[in-house]
Amino acid sequence: MASNMTEMIVLTDSRRLPGLNLLWDRPGAVADIACPDDLTERFIARWQEQARRMLDALGWREELLTSRRFPNGASVAISAPVDGLFAATEINEWAVATATTRLAGGDSPPLEPARASLALQIGAEANPALAALHQAARQHQVTFLFDPDQVSVGGGIGSLTWPLNAIPSPDAVDWSAVHDVPLVLVTGSNGKTTTVRLLAAIAHQAGHVTGFSSTDAVVVNGEVIDRGDWAGPAGTRLVLRDRRVEFAVLETARGGILRRGLAVSRAVAAIVTNIAEDHFGEWGVSDLRALADTKLVVGRAVLPGGRLVLNADDPVLVTAATTLSVPILWTSLDSGSPLLQRHRAAGGEACWLADGSIILEQHGQTTEVASLTSIPITVNGTARHNVANVLGVVALAAASGLPLDAIRRGLTTFGVSPRDNPGRLNVYRIGEVTIVVDFAHNPHGMDALVAMATQLPARRRLVVLGQAGDRDDLALRQLAASAVAFRPDRVILKEMEKYLRERPPGQVGDVMEAEFLRLGIPAAHITRAPSEFEAVRSALDWAQPGDLLLLPTHAERGRVLAFLDQLERATWRPGDALPELT
Repeated sequence: MASNMTEMIVLTDSRRLPGLNLLWDRPGAVADIACPDDLTERFIARWQEQARRMLDALGWREELLTSRRFPNGASVAISAPVDGLFAATEINEWAVATATTRLAGGDSPPLEPARASLALQIGAEANPALAALHQAARQHQVTFLFDPDQVSVGGGIGSLTWPLNAIPSPDAVDWSAVHDVPLVLVTGSNGKTTTVRLLAAIAHQAGHVTGFSSTDAVVVNGEVIDRGDWAGPAGTRLVLRDRRVEFAVLETARGGILRRGLAVSRAVAAIVTNIAEDHFGEWGVSDLRALADTKLVVGRAVLPGGRLVLNADDPVLVTAATTLSVPILWTSLDSGSPLLQRHRAAGGEACWLADGSIILEQHGQTTEVASLTSIPITVNGTARHNVANVLGVVALAAASGLPLDAIRRGLTTFGVSPRDNPGRLNVYRIGEVTIVVDFAHNPHGMDALVAMATQLPARRRLVVLGQAGDRDDLALRQLAASAVAFRPDRVILKEMEKYLRERPPGQVGDVMEAEFLRLGIPAAHITRAPSEFEAVRSALDWAQPGDLLLLPTHAERGRVLAFLDQLERATWRPGDALPELT
């Protein structure tokens, strides 16, 4: 029985949590445990007993314990000083192992050998200068950032940064030169990058040197600092340590919140765009409510006087918001939303769509911001998901104090060129073929894309589809089902080697093809391509004048967009030979 018990309780992950996180607002260490539901409470009780025993023995009597249960498991965490986070993970892992042994009926191991070893680790990691600067930054109410190489206080033009091995004493810092810049956090399941880019464009129109991080790049004042997925703490640090930045917009992905917590705790505004099924099963998040709670961590970083922007059309967010204390600025596509009406009647702020125009109510004043026909990314209002994104951006801009004229200029100029928002609802018309490139990567995003695309004229329709291998078969089938609503005449299933994620080549396509067949797409209308780029070439080979090609693009977006730009410049037409990408 003891052997079986220890096999049923498995440590699946152990990590540092430096910032605000799903469990609490303290830095510390967390361990994720896979455990049968009927053992979870007994395990947590044993873990608390052992963790407290070790913390007290180490002199960390002020540090606290917390836990979070989820189906067939739990997260257990201890708080720790910022210069003791690695040691804290070791303490936590010792407590987990010892608790498992005790639960299986074994004896507690001797405390002293483990205590002595952990004390050495605490001593080796200790950095009194780091801890002192952290405390001083809190006292001066400015942002504090640190990583294995550097530490900084303040943000952007008000930041100072030092190597981790050359931290000054707080008394040696010129605190008069240290301050934060307006900072906005953007999270949600879909629409994050578009929201980031559009808000950054508005801040630029307001005259600010703007820095932003996203899943695509870090950009400062229009200059790409680095490409790649920077929607986590590392991207935040890169933006906020650039002393040119006067206004920061930071994409904040679910993974970063769960792995490390928020990098910052001082934002003038934040948004959760929406909540949709994606990435379930990682770090104890297995349902929509837990996902919403994860993303709503950004609300805890909003400063007094700031606003958390939420989508009143998202039922999961509406329910989760009942537990929040931060002031909310609600947005809605429905001017008659009962929630919106109640919120406004109580003096709350809101942004909504009415008669084809964006309406903002703030500080008791109602303003018509712009009509959808003047906002390129809404495609005259047919792209409802981008209308929702625009509502969120207008709310964020207003909450951040950006002037109305800058908001209007940003809305009416952003998206005129695909280069403004590469890979997000880019509509090309090349040789009488309409081509839509988008980042839709889950059923929620695909539903929104299809809802827009089905309103475009088309003689025939084609969709290219693929997915990362870390989604389960149900998620793959749901994505295929969303694409079927497009009524495609041709489906090209693309392989994405970069995103196989331990699945064998071809398996993702097999699952999707089976679902397409089940839903009535003839086998003769489904083909395969060995890569995303080759799928796009195959789509263009198939195209004829009047066709509509829907190209969700992820793995090779840069090549795809460059190729379409090349075809556009060459005035390519269907039937012409496709050139090599130059």
